[in-house]
Amino acid sequence: MTQRLPEWLTIRLPRPDTIKEVEQMMRTKSLHTVCESARCPNLPECWSKKTATFMILGDTCTRSCGFCAIKVGKGLPLNPHEPEDVAKVAVDLGLKHVVVTSVSRDDLPDEGASQVSLTIEALHAANADTIVEVLTPDFKAKRHLIEIVCKAHPEIYNHNIETIERLHTIVRPQAKYARTLKVLELVKEIDPTIYTKSGMMLGLGETKDEVVKTLQDLRSVGVDAVTIGQYLRPTMRHLPVAEYIHPDQFKEYETIGEELGFAFVASGPFIRSSYNAIDFSKKVMSDRIARLDAKALTVR
Repeated sequence: MTQRLPEWLTIRLPRPDTIKEVEQMMRTKSLHTVCESARCPNLPECWSKKTATFMILGDTCTRSCGFCAIKVGKGLPLNPHEPEDVAKVAVDLGLKHVVVTSVSRDDLPDEGASQVSLTIEALHAANADTIVEVLTPDFKAKRHLIEIVCKAHPEIYNHNIETIERLHTIVRPQAKYARTLKVLELVKEIDPTIYTKSGMMLGLGETKDEVVKTLQDLRSVGVDAVTIGQYLRPTMRHLPVAEYIHPDQFKEYETIGEELGFAFVASGPFIRSSYNAIDFSKKVMSDRIARLDAKALTVR
C-alpha cells in the first residue's frame, strides 16, 4: 500500500515556457541531466529558473542503488564533445554556478575521472569566474583518480554519503560508508582550497542519533557543506519510504549542522544535492558572484 504524501510535500508547477526552452538546449547538444534521469521533484522549479544539473559520462550507470532511478546497465561510449557542449549550454543559460554530476563508470580504466576533469576545464575556459561544482562517483577512493579531478580545480567537490552507516548495504550495495568519507578526506588532502560537500536522504529508517553521527563523521573529514532532504520513492521497484520527516525536524538538523561547524547547511523536504546550489556560493564565495554579476551587467 502506498503512503499518502503529507501536505508539505505538494508542489506548485510553474509555467512550462522556460522548461521547454531548457529541454530544447539539452536535446540540441544531446546532453543528459540528473534532473530528468533521477526524476527529481524540483525539475519544474529549477528549469523554469533556467538552472539544471548536467549529468556526464552517458545516461547509464554501472551501479545499482536502491534509491536511484537512473538507468543501470553497460556504459555507453564517451562523447568527446561533451565537455565543450556542457560549457556552451552553461554559457547560454547564463549560469554562475554550474553543477556537473555523472553516472558511475566502473567499466572505464579511469572510471570517468578524465572526462570530469575536461568538463571542469571547459567550463573555466568559457568563463574563468564560473563556480564549478562536481558531484562525482567514489572512484573506489583511488587517490590518483581523485587527483585527476582536483587538478582541474573545481571550486566545490561534492560526493554524497546518501544515508547512515547501518543502511548503507541496503541503500548503496556497491558503495561503502567509510570509502565515501575517505574520498572527501582525500580531496582536502590533495587541495585544501577546494570546498567539499556531501548530502544525505532521510526517511529510509534512520534514527536521529544516526543522522547526527553521520553529520559528525562528515565534519571529522573536513566537509564544508551538507545537504539533507527527504527520500521519495521514484518507482515501485525502489526502496519504500519508511517515514516522511516533518519540516520542523529538518530545521533541527540544520541547526545541529551549523553547531557542528559546517559553513553551509541546507535541510528540508525538497533539498537535493544540487537544488539552489548557488546559495552556497553566495554565502561562501560572494566575491566570485559579484564579479560574475558585474560581467553580466557589462554584457548588457
